[in-house]
Amino acid sequence: MAPADAATLSPVALLPEGFRAGTLRGAEGFVRAGQDDAGRWWLIDADGRPFFCRAVHGVRAAPAPVDETVGGRAASAGPFAPDEHPAVRLRRWGFNATGIGGDGTGRDDGFAFMAGVDFCEVGGALVAPGLRLPDVFDPDWPRLAALRAHAVCAPWILNRALIGWVTDDQLRWGTPGGGRPGLLQLCLSLEPNHAAYHAAWEFVLALHGGRIETLARAWGVAVANKETLRGWTRSEQGVATRGYLKDEARWTGEFARRYFTGTAAAIRDADPNHLVLGCRFGGRAGDVVRAACAYPAVDVALLDWNDLPAGGAGAGPVLAGDVCWADADFREVPAPARGKKLTTVERMLKRGRAALERAARHPAVAGYVWRQWLDEPGEQPPFARGLVHVNGTDAREHTELLAAFNARAETLRRTPVRPTVSP
Repeated sequence: MAPADAATLSPVALLPEGFRAGTLRGAEGFVRAGQDDAGRWWLIDADGRPFFCRAVHGVRAAPAPVDETVGGRAASAGPFAPDEHPAVRLRRWGFNATGIGGDGTGRDDGFAFMAGVDFCEVGGALVAPGLRLPDVFDPDWPRLAALRAHAVCAPWILNRALIGWVTDDQLRWGTPGGGRPGLLQLCLSLEPNHAAYHAAWEFVLALHGGRIETLARAWGVAVANKETLRGWTRSEQGVATRGYLKDEARWTGEFARRYFTGTAAAIRDADPNHLVLGCRFGGRAGDVVRAACAYPAVDVALLDWNDLPAGGAGAGPVLAGDVCWADADFREVPAPARGKKLTTVERMLKRGRAALERAARHPAVAGYVWRQWLDEPGEQPPFARGLVHVNGTDAREHTELLAAFNARAETLRRTPVRPTVSP
């Protein structure tokens, strides 16, 4: 059967055994998503087999380290020892897919994979502290997005291992908090050559009678003119009054709606066969943005694993993104309690294991993506975030736990969750 858009096929023909009618997303013969009779979301491979995605971002074929004691590395086929090639390591650790940000390693080795479109590469991207977004208010944005999608996506239209398209990597949405400027303030402070600058001022003035004095009263701040606001933004002084935050939410909602619907339309026009995964977030995103990163604009949302939905019949599907327990909150010392005192590493791994198992049991979560393949410069084990250290060795503090989890991930996924009994 030739590949086709899911919308053109009958639900009966598309429905794998044990899955709910009307829940399938994607095209028959390619990777899809669907909800089983127990209410759990799964990815479904091109041959109709459900699977729980276990992926890693940034997989690349970095050469193994040189053994300086003998003047070079041991002889091997190519730059890797037999057990060091990324594909061998991924299989040994139980992964079945690769994320984005790598050099394509894994695509030709039997792994499912995600790919990125990078819409920020076209037009004038909006870049500031806490901000990295394409200027979706540019009148030329739809045309540029369509050209980008056709150039990047069309060559992969028949690939059966491709899970779906990530619209952009490491987008930052100017989420307010900690005294930082929010998205609306950042857009109001852009240079006038950006369409988003003019759109933001038109938007906010329309809410307040076209006058800055009225806006200042509604926000409860002394905004004398546009330069006043720009000065606050330069000094990282964010407006955080109730009146401002109300306008911030409205603006962010409009920005996110334009972004997710526009990128999805461009991708689907270029490639109707593969799932749309939304963006990879470069930090926490607010509720308004996450609400826009959802069906029908996005088939399976790639959300930070700290931002998973609460659950319920209407939630999902999502992929738990940027999974990593090396962050500080996994190492914090809890309030004094009885029992054995754990070391920092033991505490980190215990909390990480528990969080990952909760994700596997979450009905909306169809898989996860570990944050990065290689340690970043300056990171120090055991609190580095890669699965491979800069010297080429396995990050066993992560890989041993992940291998054990991956071996039982689908069993955990299929285990019924006991309902909570109220006292």
